[in-house]
Amino acid sequence: MQFWFIKMNTKLFLLIFCLAINGAVSSKVLELSDKFIDISKDGMWFVKFYAPWCAYCSRLEPVWAHVAQGLYNSPIKVAKVDCTRFPAVASHFQVRAYPTIMFIKGSFMHTYNGERIKEDMVNYALRMAQPPVQKVSYVDSIGNLKDMHEIFFGYIGEHQGTLWEIFKVQAVKYQPHNWFYSMSYEVVKKDLKPPNDTSVFVYKEDDFYYFETSPQLIEDKEALNASLDKWVHSERFGFFPKITRSNFNELLDIEKFLVITVVSENKLNEITQTEKDFKDMVEGIIRKRKHELHHKFQFGWMGNPELANSIVMYDLTVPHIIVLNSTTHHHHLPDDDPVLMTPEAVSMFLDEIHNQVAPKYGGKSFLVRLYRGFYEARATVSSMWRGNPILTALVFGLPLGFLSLLCYSICCADILDADEEESPESHEKKD
Repeated sequence: MQFWFIKMNTKLFLLIFCLAINGAVSSKVLELSDKFIDISKDGMWFVKFYAPWCAYCSRLEPVWAHVAQGLYNSPIKVAKVDCTRFPAVASHFQVRAYPTIMFIKGSFMHTYNGERIKEDMVNYALRMAQPPVQKVSYVDSIGNLKDMHEIFFGYIGEHQGTLWEIFKVQAVKYQPHNWFYSMSYEVVKKDLKPPNDTSVFVYKEDDFYYFETSPQLIEDKEALNASLDKWVHSERFGFFPKITRSNFNELLDIEKFLVITVVSENKLNEITQTEKDFKDMVEGIIRKRKHELHHKFQFGWMGNPELANSIVMYDLTVPHIIVLNSTTHHHHLPDDDPVLMTPEAVSMFLDEIHNQVAPKYGGKSFLVRLYRGFYEARATVSSMWRGNPILTALVFGLPLGFLSLLCYSICCADILDADEEESPESHEKKD
């Protein structure tokens, strides 16, 4: 009896402890009211605008609590506001959808559009809390930056001239995505060996890549801005990032061949051993030939086969590999079974694509766009049917039934009118 009592007390203590921990985590998220409009310019805020009836908001709730915990020791205040209770706040900040996540610093406001996972959102908030360009003054700082970031951009030289001004413009534009630093030539000349006293570089995959300039380009401010913008956008991704619906269109804008390794993740973000081996093989090719391939191709992997199927417009087997021309929207598929492909076969496939001798499919013609619309509509209906067949039947059945009744009533009305017109003639014949 005493043992049972002690056991029950232990369970009760653990329950109270867990509730206390959960309460401590959730209490770090500030609940806001319409008074937030008056104090929003004081300090830095990371705010979630939500509605209680929104399913996506409910799924984000535990993640948001962990984001608040991750930023607890920073000057950033993590908060949330119920827009159904305080519609004036939603109107003031021009909230159009739920949930909307926004970083607010003084009069500056930026909507977060990245992946809704803790690490990405915490890194985003910490990055936005800093100046767009941070200054590096010590040689050892470069090593620390390499340990802290997988990718960052740097400016080498004096804080003057056209290249510096354009670099600052790009830093402001791409701050939500990457880190930007400035440093003098004397600080980094031994470690980085820059090609000029004034240079712009990107660090990724344990290597440095420099932005190519010329005296003519430096003199043309508009051309330099466009060229640096295009270069930063194309280099801001890693060599093998995860491709999702949120970053897919951004990857299409880099004007390179987009090489997509397709696998199928389960709810725990796990893949089969066969898919892992194929994914690792492609990643090994990237690392072995990165200096040769990175100017021509952007690699990535996709854990959602449905997104890949929408590209080729039929159901792919996994693992698979697709190469998408981001300019013409043509795609290339290997002739061999991807599971049986060797690293040499994959490399040969990529070389054929770059030399424009590989077969291509898709594109942007009218017939392709028409078939794509049909495929996406069919895929949407199939997905709805698998998720909730009863609701799908109601959504499509009721309008079709109403339309059928309408057509039937119109046809019946014509028949009745015809009978009424013919009836007098028939009486006259009888007479």
